[in-house]
Amino acid sequence: MSRKLVPLIAIVGLLCAATGVARAADKIALVVSTLDNPFFVTLADGAKAKAKALGLDLVVVDSENDPAKELSNVEDVLDQNVKVLLLNPVDSDAARAAVRAANIGKVPVITLDRAAKGAKVICHIASDNVGGGKLAGELIVKQLGGHGNVAELEGQPGTDAARDRSNGFREAIAGSPGIKLVASQPANFDRTQGLNVMENILQAHPDIDAVFAANDEMALGATKAIQAGGRKIAVVGFDGTRDGIAAVKNGSMYATIAQQPALIGSLGVEQASNVISGHQVPASIPVPLKVITNGAATVHDRDQASTH
Repeated sequence: MSRKLVPLIAIVGLLCAATGVARAADKIALVVSTLDNPFFVTLADGAKAKAKALGLDLVVVDSENDPAKELSNVEDVLDQNVKVLLLNPVDSDAARAAVRAANIGKVPVITLDRAAKGAKVICHIASDNVGGGKLAGELIVKQLGGHGNVAELEGQPGTDAARDRSNGFREAIAGSPGIKLVASQPANFDRTQGLNVMENILQAHPDIDAVFAANDEMALGATKAIQAGGRKIAVVGFDGTRDGIAAVKNGSMYATIAQQPALIGSLGVEQASNVISGHQVPASIPVPLKVITNGAATVHDRDQASTH
C-alpha cells in the first residue's frame, strides 16, 4: 500500500466516525403493557429521553393490555435484532412466554414496574408495591383515627403490582381493629371502571369513610362517584400521576403514593446500555416512593424493589 494512502484512509475513517457513519446505534426495545395509561406513557417518555442521551435506538411498542399481543410484540422486536428487551408485563404470569422467547434468542430481559413470575430476567426495576400499600393503609388509619369503614379498589387481577399493593394495604389496616374493610372489588386500573365500581360500593355501603385505590386512575374515577353522591370520603391513590397530584392539591383526593415512572424507564435504558457495554447489572433496583398529601411530599426510599 502506498504510504500516501495510509494517512488518507485514516482521515476518511475519522470523518466517518464524526458523522455517525462508522456504526449504527445499538437497538433496544421497550414493550409496554399499555400506552392508554398516563403512568406508562411517562415511563416510556423517561426511557426515550435516556435513550436519546445515550445514543441508543429505542423501539417502543404498546401491548394494549393483551398478553397475546405482548408476545407478538416481543417476537416482532426480536426479529429486529434488538440487543436488550425492556419489558413492562401485561400479566406477571403470562409474561413467562414472552421472556422465554427472548431467552431462546439470547436477548437479555429487564422488567420494569411489574415482574415476570418464574421467568429468567437479568434485572427488575420497580417501586416497593407492598411497602407503598402499607403507606396508604397507614395514612388511612391515621386520617380516620383508627376507626371507620374502608373500601378498596383493586388493580388488574394477575399483576404483581395489584396483588402486592393490596397485600400491603391490608397488612397495615389489620393492626387497627377499629378499621373495617367492608368492600373490595377490582377496577382494573381504569378510571371509568373505578367510577362504576365506586358507585356500586356506595349503594351497598353508604357508610364508607375512606377508599384505597391501587392506582390514581381508579382513585380519580372513585372521586367522581363520591362527588356525585355529595359525600366527603378520604381517597388515597397510587402512582402520583399529574391528574392524581392535581386532585390531591384541590382536595378531591386525600393523598397518593407517588412512584417515579420516568425514573423507572430511564433506569431501564441505563441498565440496558450497561449490558451492551459488557457490565454486570444488579438483579433488583429499588425506586423511591413519595407520599403526597395536600401541601407535603415525603420520600420513602425502600431497601427492596418489588420482585414478586
